Amino acid sequence: MKTSLPPLIKPLMLAATVCAAVFFIPTSQAEPLQDCGGVMLTTCPVPLDKTLPDAKDMLNWDQAARVIGFRNDYRNYAGDVFRHGKSTPFLPAKKQLKDPTYSVNGKTYTLQDYLKRENVTGMLVLKKGKVAYKYLGEGNTDSTLWTSRSVGKSVVSTLVGIAIKEGKIHSLDDLVTHYEPDLKGSAWDGVTLKQLIQHTSGVAWNEDYTNPNSDFAHLTQCEAHPGTYDCVRKIVSELKRAHPAGQSWSYSSGGAWLLGDVLEKATDMPLAMYLQDTIWQPYGMANDGVWHSYQPGKHDVGAHGFNATLEDWGRFGEFVMSGGRLPDGKTILPDGWIEQASRWAKAEHSVSPAHPEGIYGYQWWNNEVPANAQHVTPAPSASLKGSMWALGIYGQVIMVNRAEQLVIVQWSTWPQAEPDFSAQPLEASLMYSAIAQQLR
Repeated sequence: MKTSLPPLIKPLMLAATVCAAVFFIPTSQAEPLQDCGGVMLTTCPVPLDKTLPDAKDMLNWDQAARVIGFRNDYRNYAGDVFRHGKSTPFLPAKKQLKDPTYSVNGKTYTLQDYLKRENVTGMLVLKKGKVAYKYLGEGNTDSTLWTSRSVGKSVVSTLVGIAIKEGKIHSLDDLVTHYEPDLKGSAWDGVTLKQLIQHTSGVAWNEDYTNPNSDFAHLTQCEAHPGTYDCVRKIVSELKRAHPAGQSWSYSSGGAWLLGDVLEKATDMPLAMYLQDTIWQPYGMANDGVWHSYQPGKHDVGAHGFNATLEDWGRFGEFVMSGGRLPDGKTILPDGWIEQASRWAKAEHSVSPAHPEGIYGYQWWNNEVPANAQHVTPAPSASLKGSMWALGIYGQVIMVNRAEQLVIVQWSTWPQAEPDFSAQPLEASLMYSAIAQQLR
């Protein structure tokens, strides 16, 4: 961490070479499939851009290339498809969002200002499960599959909860080496799944994507060449310990990758298939999605790479809001899981004057208005409390607030992957607070 303020997100830079992907297709699919630029889906996303920017240059894309790249991530990489279920369309909320405002340093901004300042390409506001506001920009449509970046981490952590409910993972107190025995004797020996999911493993990981010698940069080089899985596994298995497990919080896409690998070993299926079988079809998502894969049909990336439509991102938020309850009334998350997932870690570097309760839970963020923020409206005392934020670089968001019965989805192409907290992240927390106040 470069500042005392919490980073909004840390990226898993996608530096793979554009490739002709091989996609795993679940055999349960009965609907006719369409060739969507090399990906077989029940419905082709629109627009289907003809020319894609080079994925290995993602951090240097201009704004136009970033829009095209983000909505075509599912074509730029090998991936596993997860099929949709029987969906019920969203209904309009009785109270529609008008024009909420917020202010920073004496300047007031409207919702339209916010869309421009945040480079928003899609936004969905759900109040009590109904649409209070929806926006699609830059040519995006209801069928566009937008990439999650690290929002995928929150999806993985939710799937871990399901695996515990199903008995496929015994407990978060289990050791990582119970599922990854070849890591005995490594820095991961003695680390629990809870420490892994909270990013308090104590295992050193340099996520500086500006440093060509960082662990993160080495991972991206693995993504750019064949044999990605074995290459990344070698990096992760050779990491060193920096702190005793549980003592210090440090964001790690390497640890998130390992958590996804643990989940796949415990369930004996790739993330996409487990997501499809437990949530995507039973909950009734409306469209197929695609998950970036290092080994199609075998291993999907636990740290990022979830691609889905705007409304299905919203449906996932509603699933979390419900505590994991399916339409048939069955609850597939453990009792109290959502409360545990948003019980912010008290480890060093998670707690700060800006966020004295901590900033990170089970791969969900606390991104409420900082307690020490000044000259802002809504004020910290009136900000949206108790929210869980799934966050990805360049401004990808699923925000869930159970007390307000509010879910907000945001797609963005921020000029910087991880801006200073006083910029786009702060304004997002202010706007979401203003939205909550208006919809009460």
